[in-house]
Amino acid sequence: MKIRAAVLEQFGQPLVVQEVDLAGPRAGEVLVKVHACGVCHTDLYTASGADPSGYCPCVLGHEGAGVVEAVGEGVASVSVGDHVVCLFSPECGQCVNCKSGKTNICTAIREQQNQGYLPDGTARLSRGGEPMRHFMGTSTFAEYTVMPEIALAKVNPEASMDAICLLACGATTGIAAALWKAEVEQGSTVAVFGAGMVGLGAVVGAKLRGAERILVLDPSEKRRALATHFGATEVLPGGEDGVQQVLDRTDGLGADYTFEATGLAPVMGQAVEAARLGWGLCTILGVAGRGEKLEIVPRFLITGRKVQGGSFGGAKGRTHVPQLVDLYLQGKLDLDGFVSHRITLDQVNHGFDLMHHQDGIRSVIQFS
Repeated sequence: MKIRAAVLEQFGQPLVVQEVDLAGPRAGEVLVKVHACGVCHTDLYTASGADPSGYCPCVLGHEGAGVVEAVGEGVASVSVGDHVVCLFSPECGQCVNCKSGKTNICTAIREQQNQGYLPDGTARLSRGGEPMRHFMGTSTFAEYTVMPEIALAKVNPEASMDAICLLACGATTGIAAALWKAEVEQGSTVAVFGAGMVGLGAVVGAKLRGAERILVLDPSEKRRALATHFGATEVLPGGEDGVQQVLDRTDGLGADYTFEATGLAPVMGQAVEAARLGWGLCTILGVAGRGEKLEIVPRFLITGRKVQGGSFGGAKGRTHVPQLVDLYLQGKLDLDGFVSHRITLDQVNHGFDLMHHQDGIRSVIQFS
């Protein structure tokens, strides 16, 4: 079938919205009509050429939600008409990682997905007879996409696609990191570095876990105001003395839990240093640029601080995303508050511009 999609032709250049070909789903695959897709920093990161694993040409987009249009042979977990969130982090339920309960890193199709292909090592996207690679196994800057069954979370159809598409990446990364990766304790003190989509998600997750104090550090006054709206009890400007700002408000001990959500290596170091002496846990959520390194003073670890990463916030997509959708429908997650701009597919590059200027939190592409 012919579809319109936003194609990354060259790194560092605007995406080109054009017509491409999409083949139907094969065994274990699903055709999804995309209804909404967030414009995520990871898309911009890859488009810029900073991502060492990036490739082009390809159809970008990975924060999508839509409706199942057709299923391939053997598909059993979703049916035509089901509402789904598209996941860059699949969950097969059968690999050693899925069964462990300790990680969300499914290994079933990881190698093929990282290379831009579907599970059988081929692509469904093409142009002029030449195959085009899929982005993160999703490619949701498009009217339709074909994805593996194990990378789709079936969700309550009552939920707004504009809102729940954010659970495909940014919102879940922050919320799940506090809920299930760090497992923030009730009554604890939390410090979040960065008040973008992921950082605000961590604020929401910490609030749901019952944190008593939630400190948010961000140089933007507008974003600090948003952090207060989502549950921050104290907002700080951050910057070079960000660690001292946290220490001054925690009797010099640091926060029980810190979350880094900027992608800046120096800020990652601050998040480690601001974790509480003795047992503080730092969770790194941001994606650093090519060649950047995180430097940690060994005494920060010797004195009891712990550091962990949190891809997708540690969420198991097909298990946890439907739960988050239910919390949204119950009024416990203000996903609508994250949506700053609604744009069309033809305005995708404007979405990148808004992100570059920190205008709002998330732009969402709406498909007719």
